[in-house]
Amino acid sequence: MTLSRDEAWTHLTSWTETDSLRKHARAVEIALRAAAEAHGGDVEEWGVAGMLHDADYERWPEEHPARIVAWLRERGEERVAHAVSAHYTKWGVRYDSTLDKALLACDELTGFIVACCLVRPEGVSTLTPKSVKKKLKDKHFAAKVEREEVYAGAEMLGVDLSEHIQMIIDALKPHTDELGIQGRE
Repeated sequence: MTLSRDEAWTHLTSWTETDSLRKHARAVEIALRAAAEAHGGDVEEWGVAGMLHDADYERWPEEHPARIVAWLRERGEERVAHAVSAHYTKWGVRYDSTLDKALLACDELTGFIVACCLVRPEGVSTLTPKSVKKKLKDKHFAAKVEREEVYAGAEMLGVDLSEHIQMIIDALKPHTDELGIQGRE
């Protein structure tokens, strides 16, 4: 991987102005770094994939993720570009690598976990897989989250959903203040 984390962050922030989408990018980066450690992936590469997967969404939502995929390919980051392409399930791109599967397994679920944290007085500190799974059943809560992608991602990655949720929770906890998931207490 030739693209550094700092270069990726600079690019993300040049295309993404809202704090909420930047926090989502950071949260998915954190989750993908943990997934890389769990599944023998390249932590830096997986982190950059998590960070940049929605980099073009705010500025060019109708073209997402074509712009960021093209930008990554111009820099020779084909594995990351492929993972970002595959995460956009409407394109029907094959999941060839563990990175491809991990990005799908972490993206929607990480956003959902953050949403769970935001409605809890204790934030992430007491969040459990059981409570996340209960919220997943409530179609009105975080209604834009693609539940099918949450389940398909975990299955494709070959992980137990509860264990996968716990891995993401554990990864996010050290970053509570940065991500704004510390709760209201």
